[in-house]
Amino acid sequence: MGINLQKGQKIDLTKGGGTGLRQVMVGLGWDEVQQSRGFFALKPQDIDCDASAILCGADGRLISNDIKQSVIYFGNLRHASGAIIHQGDNLTGAGDGDDEQIMVDLSKVPSQVEKIVFVVNIYDARPRNQHFGMIQNAFIRLVNMDNKTEICRYNLSENYNNMTGLVVGEIYRKNGEWKFNAIGQPVQEASRLEAIINMYR
Repeated sequence: MGINLQKGQKIDLTKGGGTGLRQVMVGLGWDEVQQSRGFFALKPQDIDCDASAILCGADGRLISNDIKQSVIYFGNLRHASGAIIHQGDNLTGAGDGDDEQIMVDLSKVPSQVEKIVFVVNIYDARPRNQHFGMIQNAFIRLVNMDNKTEICRYNLSENYNNMTGLVVGEIYRKNGEWKFNAIGQPVQEASRLEAIINMYR
C-alpha cells in the first residue's frame, strides 16, 4: 500500500542516488457526481476530463515553445525522447480505477526537464456549463512499474466549484534525485488546455 499524501506534501521517489526507481505510471482518476434531473429532462452531457503532462525547465517555464516538445496530451501522446507516454484519452471517466495514465521513464527524461507537471482540465467546460464541482473521487497515484506497487496516492477532496482545471501534482528533480509534490491547485478557466499551458510560458 502506497503513502497517502496531503496537499503540499512532498516525497522522495529515487532516494539514494536515483537507482531505485525507473518506470513510473502516473494514474489519474475521477467520477461524475450523479446529476438529478426532471422526468423529461435531457441526459446531462458526459464530462470529458483530460490529463496532460507539462515539461518545465529549471526556471519553471516550458522547455520549448514547441508544444510537441513541452506538452504530452491527447493530441500528442508520446514525447520524442520516449520518456513520457500518454496512454490515451478517456472521454467519460466511467468505471473504477485510473481514467487516464501517463507513463514516465525517469532514466530517459531529457536533462533540460527539471519538472513534469500533471494537470487535468474539463474539455469545453464553459460551453457545456461544467466544472470540477460536478466531479468527485478525483486522485493522482504513482505506481512503480518494475514491481507494480503503488508508491503514493493523493486524493483531491477540496471543493472545486466553478473551477475547470486542476494542477494535480508534479515530479521534479532536486540534487539529482526525483521527488513528487502533491499540489491540488484549482484553475478557474481551463476549457482549453492552452489556458493552463500559458501559466508556464
